[in-house]
Amino acid sequence: MQLVAKADVFVHNFRPNVPPRLKIDFETLSAHNPRLIYCAVSGYGEQGPAREKAGYDQVLQAMSGLCALQGAPGAPEILYGSVVDYYAASILSSGVSSALFQRERTGKGCYVGVSLLRSALAMQSARLVWAESEDRDVNRDMRSGGITGLHPTREGTLYISANTPHFWQALCELTGLDELFTDPRFDTVRKRAENAEFLTARLHEALALRSAEEWQERFGQRVPCAVVRQVEDMFDDPQVAAEGMISNFEHPVIGHYRGFAGAVKFASDSRALPAPVAGTPAPLFGQHTDDILSELGLDPEAIEALHKTGAVE
Repeated sequence: MQLVAKADVFVHNFRPNVPPRLKIDFETLSAHNPRLIYCAVSGYGEQGPAREKAGYDQVLQAMSGLCALQGAPGAPEILYGSVVDYYAASILSSGVSSALFQRERTGKGCYVGVSLLRSALAMQSARLVWAESEDRDVNRDMRSGGITGLHPTREGTLYISANTPHFWQALCELTGLDELFTDPRFDTVRKRAENAEFLTARLHEALALRSAEEWQERFGQRVPCAVVRQVEDMFDDPQVAAEGMISNFEHPVIGHYRGFAGAVKFASDSRALPAPVAGTPAPLFGQHTDDILSELGLDPEAIEALHKTGAVE
């Protein structure tokens, strides 16, 4: 409660029945600090039959349709990288920021509810639309019938996006398939989707003449594309380096390492490049406990007593 009294934001990821039992529910803490932003992260939300179930990233991927969307029909696949967890964290950040802004206007804190289920569905909101006149199968293929998507080359795999007329025209010109662009059978995205089998076969024949790297160089800015790489390749990618996305860290246990530096730039002048983010590793468990307790006004004896009881680490 001493922490809560001075805190701006409180975040937990317990199931909904746990906070009341621990007496750290919204009603209890907001009564202690009316300006507190209280953020609860759960698997499925605060109401409903699944509210007390444990929520995990890949469980929610399977439940929400993400797995079925990744794989071929009848062969769903997990999308690795904890995308639901990370998107939930992003929504948490946005929600807390909005709540803090509201508090500046009203002087009052509020409850912010984030769930993995809500996040998994928010990621698919462009597809999660069902018009009254549509059948149950309302899947909307954003890959334009096979032209936009992953394609094999002589060496490596290339992702190509060529939905718009000028990108489709550039793709045809640069691959030597000019006649496809002028053919009225393929002059719309819908028509190209209807003829995807024929078009992708022709495209793959052309792409087999060069490597993915060579095609990316040839397409340049005229056709949106990217060579399929491993995440490890990003450590030495020139664009990543130019944006200062990788920083050096010194960890007291594992030593020197390189890692992601930050997702957002902040600068007073958009024309000025901000300095690289200083390398700061994640703290060890309990590394700052004594500092925080000292800021609350606890003396060394009181802090030692808390350590002995196991209340803090």
